[in-house]
Amino acid sequence: MDDCIFCKIVKGDSPASVVYENSTVLAFLDVNPVQRGHTLVIPKKHFVDIWDIDRDVLAEVVAATKRVAQRLQEKMDAEGINTFSASGKPAGQDIFHFHMHVIPLAKGERTKFRSWWLSSISQADRSDLDNLARTLHFR
Repeated sequence: MDDCIFCKIVKGDSPASVVYENSTVLAFLDVNPVQRGHTLVIPKKHFVDIWDIDRDVLAEVVAATKRVAQRLQEKMDAEGINTFSASGKPAGQDIFHFHMHVIPLAKGERTKFRSWWLSSISQADRSDLDNLARTLHFR
């Protein structure tokens, strides 16, 4: 994709501070970090989102995410790690090339979106959960 910033990074046409790379995956520091060490893990091949990415490539991205998380723990003394991916505009995806965020938390540090996370917690109705589970269950 000619206009995709992540594809440009993979091609070497845009700069990135790379922390991990193999033939399928690239991991680099986010230029707009939530916290110091915030790393993005991407497939080198362009996939838009979770629905688009090949299962085998997704497995490689997740494996690289774990390696990055372990490295952040070792080198930055991270006590916690947030990992996530947003797919689709409603979820907050703003770069439409699949990517995982890996955000380290130093000892005693709390993520900056912790207050949002805690404010969104509410107890679900058990019967609603059971009905939804029946709808979603793989048969």
